[in-house]
Amino acid sequence: MNEKKPSEIILTLKNVSFGYNYHLPVIDGITLYIPKGGFIGLLGPSGAGKSTLLKLIVGLYRPWNGIIRLNNFSDKKNKKSTIIGYSPQVESIEWDFPVSVKEFVSLGLWNQSGFFPWINKSTRIEIDHLLHVLGMDGYATRHIKELSGGEQKRVFLARALIHNPEILILDEPTAGLDKTNRENFLQILSDLNLKGMTIIMTTHDIDGVAKKLPWIVCLNKNIISQGEPSSTLSDNILYRTYDLK
Repeated sequence: MNEKKPSEIILTLKNVSFGYNYHLPVIDGITLYIPKGGFIGLLGPSGAGKSTLLKLIVGLYRPWNGIIRLNNFSDKKNKKSTIIGYSPQVESIEWDFPVSVKEFVSLGLWNQSGFFPWINKSTRIEIDHLLHVLGMDGYATRHIKELSGGEQKRVFLARALIHNPEILILDEPTAGLDKTNRENFLQILSDLNLKGMTIIMTTHDIDGVAKKLPWIVCLNKNIISQGEPSSTLSDNILYRTYDLK
């Protein structure tokens, strides 16, 4: 991705380091240039810093060192900020929370309308449209805890998409899905990317996911390698990424 012209870069990370214990950095010296309209997979073992890096990008944490900069392409005249849609790992959510699918998706608009936004007609239409696109017609009034794992992931995606982001950040969105649901989910993401959306996602699945993405960043505390899967997912690089002997 370093061959992209600076004007095409939507997200820049320069020498970014961070940890939860000041003596033990989780990521160290990360430099990445994400092009507008790119589709990037972060690949690495558990504890490699993938989820932490996403949380730094969306602003949940501040880096110890380095710079994270978003370049605005949508509304330079009015200095409108680049919009990010974020979907955390499904496993981190308490699913007994008493909320319907429609209400859960609307939470993606909390920064515009408060924690529980009133769902007006236009928002309701947009939610119904998203659920239709994601193959979930008729699910709007269902309780989120009644959904399967694959359905929950699609609802998370709908919540991330409800405010039409320029950058979509997904943490292990295909984890736990069977082959059919995984491929359907990847096709949805591919369609969004073809329409111009920049996508960054984490994965630990080499064969089922990483090999099917346009660009892979192998990560284990720092960047081991990056490039197209055909060149990046070599035995040597994977051994280094996963600390294999």
